[in-house]
Amino acid sequence: MAADSKADNLMSIHILLVEDDTAVREVLSLPLQKAGFDVTEATDVRQARHSLLERVPDLILLDWMLPDVSGVDWARDLKNAPHTRSIPIIMLTARGEEEDRVRGLEVGADDYVTKPFSPRELIARIRAVLRRTSPTTSDEPVEVEGLRLDPVSHRVTVHGNTLDMGPTEYRLLHFFLTHQDRVFTRGQLLDNVWGTNVYVEERTVDVHIRRLRMALADSGHDGLVQTIRGAGYRFSPQR
Repeated sequence: MAADSKADNLMSIHILLVEDDTAVREVLSLPLQKAGFDVTEATDVRQARHSLLERVPDLILLDWMLPDVSGVDWARDLKNAPHTRSIPIIMLTARGEEEDRVRGLEVGADDYVTKPFSPRELIARIRAVLRRTSPTTSDEPVEVEGLRLDPVSHRVTVHGNTLDMGPTEYRLLHFFLTHQDRVFTRGQLLDNVWGTNVYVEERTVDVHIRRLRMALADSGHDGLVQTIRGAGYRFSPQR
């Protein structure tokens, strides 16, 4: 049987819900959590920005009307920033006119849900967006420019030739391959690759990044692991 996609493996999906209406947050948050999503709530853009520094979400549910910055303006900022542009956004709004829907999509939102809507409809929309934006699964091989990682056999190959690397470098590469073109801070890499319950100095990330690049150097793939000055690291086939 084929492995379930990430969109169906909901326990691994972290959603940032940005909504200033307490009643709406409660109506949405509980069904999302019952469906298996990991939900973080924010009442405005200031809180949402702080949450992004703590943990990068897999998807953002963003209300159009917020007390400090409008959702559509922040969506534009997110899509213009290299380290957040790949995060899928679903706009939540009471504005149902076609012009408003077009405006929301033009700034980069991946979907647009008009209030009132049912949690069941929203969950279906979330799954659809995740399937479009995260087609890779945790068990299916990931490949870029001949570099292939197979989670089932736990093997990394380049055009069929096996690459030797340590277990931490393997986990780091797997995370990068499944989160391409996104910039991650050292702290975010520690949380996602090492785990939140492990105390490791942030500079340890630099050591393993160097080891990963060394493992990829002979095949010429070390350039895929890019240092973004003042921000962190990104894995991208776009040099």
